[in-house]
Amino acid sequence: MIDRRTFIFGAAGGLILGAAAKRAGAALRPVETRSLPATGMAIPVIGLGSWITFNVGDSPDLLRQSTEVIRAFVEDGGGMIDSSPMYGSAQATIGHALGQLGRPANVFHTDKVWTSSVSGGAAQIKESARHWGVARFDLLQIHNLRAWEGHLETLMAMKEAGEVRYVGITTSHGRRHGSLERVMREHPIDFVQLTYNPVDRAAEDRLLPLAQERGIGVIVNRPFQGGRLADRLSRHALPPLAQETGAASWAQLILQHIVSHPAITVVIPATTQVDHVRENKAAGRLALLDPGMRRRIADHIRAL
Repeated sequence: MIDRRTFIFGAAGGLILGAAAKRAGAALRPVETRSLPATGMAIPVIGLGSWITFNVGDSPDLLRQSTEVIRAFVEDGGGMIDSSPMYGSAQATIGHALGQLGRPANVFHTDKVWTSSVSGGAAQIKESARHWGVARFDLLQIHNLRAWEGHLETLMAMKEAGEVRYVGITTSHGRRHGSLERVMREHPIDFVQLTYNPVDRAAEDRLLPLAQERGIGVIVNRPFQGGRLADRLSRHALPPLAQETGAASWAQLILQHIVSHPAITVVIPATTQVDHVRENKAAGRLALLDPGMRRRIADHIRAL
């Protein structure tokens, strides 16, 4: 037996038409999905982040722009939208957009607890849910391992009570990989979120193999290094090897490289542009790359 949300996410790859893929230059094929190790529920490999991009305050124009970004995302299969109390007004922006769009069922609601006060974690989560306009989150994570021992107890109790579906821990700092590895080995978490791209590959050594061994989903943040990698590569022509992969842009080549690693569940690029959402989503229709091609891409980018 599968519930309605599981059916919607699992069917998304086969039901979404290829118009966006054609616009972005990707081959016409079903959207790639990955099964969550904990339950087998499938979600699209291309999600949506909200750091900086959705921190728009009360500006009507920027709220409309953000709503159109999320509209394009859900129309092209939806999946994980990730936020945090750290991201300014991003949570409220997402909640506004989802309300305008009629609360689409194909969104995987993902947020974090981000406070040094363990006793204040539950209240912060409640406020985040109010901003989103949801009764519960699909996934709650401990942001950058802040007070993680206490918050993990809170989140595990919430999961046991059915108040959240999945629990995870995040970091965007390589220096914290040791602490993250410890949590992965010692606690039954469902997800980790970390930085990974063709340049930042430290996670390949221990964390990604450990995630596969332990059945932990992996969310990739900062695929474009907060825009720095994309800006640097924009000064160079797309290499001939992109013709072999089907990628029509640097962004697609980077995302294709990331999601082709078998340990990766979803990558969450952030953007303010509808065209970029469609371009990113189209990367989820490209063929998965073998290890040799992934190495060629990483070597080429590092050499630039």
